[in-house]
Amino acid sequence: MSENAQDVVELAAHIVSAYVANNSVPQNELAALIASTHAALAGLGLAPAPAPEEKAVPAVSIKKSISPDYLICLEDGKKFKSLKRHLRTAYDMSPDQYRTKWGLPPDYPMVAPAYAEARSQLAKQMGLGQQRR
Repeated sequence: MSENAQDVVELAAHIVSAYVANNSVPQNELAALIASTHAALAGLGLAPAPAPEEKAVPAVSIKKSISPDYLICLEDGKKFKSLKRHLRTAYDMSPDQYRTKWGLPPDYPMVAPAYAEARSQLAKQMGLGQQRR
């Protein structure tokens, strides 16, 4: 018997003995309990082959996903000024995971260009980023 098979037998024996010590088991069902416990433990090492992943198809083309006023999410085709929050709440993805999944470059925007420019102008008007005197 191989070492792994011996380990499974020993583990099954420990589990069954602990179960029988705390539970009433009729003598005629003991063999079935041992067999089912052993089969369950032996089957744990045999994981089913993972299904091949299908290539994800974006809701829109990558070029069409960026417009001046909004970005289109490649997951669901919805329009957003900022994708970061939508990706986290709807898909539990970070921007890096999103870029990796869709094969996007590292500089792919997560905020619509016009929105980013408007926020930049607002920050400049408020004096953010300037040295205080």
